[in-house]
Amino acid sequence: MSRTYRGDTLGRGLRIGIAASRFNESVTARLLDGAIEGLTANGVSREEIDVAWTPGALELPIVAKQMASSGRYDAVVCVGAVIRGETAHFDYVSAGAQQGVVQAALETGVPIMFGVLTTEDVDQAMARSGGNKGNKGFDAAAGAIELANLLKTLPGSYA
Repeated sequence: MSRTYRGDTLGRGLRIGIAASRFNESVTARLLDGAIEGLTANGVSREEIDVAWTPGALELPIVAKQMASSGRYDAVVCVGAVIRGETAHFDYVSAGAQQGVVQAALETGVPIMFGVLTTEDVDQAMARSGGNKGNKGFDAAAGAIELANLLKTLPGSYA
């Protein structure tokens, strides 16, 4: 018979780190609020949530990796906003941040969620950071809880 593994969404007892990009802070502060709301709504104690601010989205991976490597956190959530401008800078920053977060998660074995918006304009970013498209920070936080709990149930788990 096959086995099915699922992580539950109850965050009680989990310790979560959040890496938040200061660039586009009018958007990222809303994502951070959503992430904290998503964690606490699912049982994570505010005392078990730490936030580290980075200058921009490209710096999220190194901070996330250090948080994940510390042994203190069950998961890390990255929040930021990269909004397209007139140059190719958007492409480099969004790809670098995404690839770095994936690499950090794979190297540490700790779930690191990518709650970084990559939008065409500020209106899209505002819609996805607490507007009519929800709050992707909340979604990333809920995913972090679920993935942390899933990894604890899998064979070879670190729990």
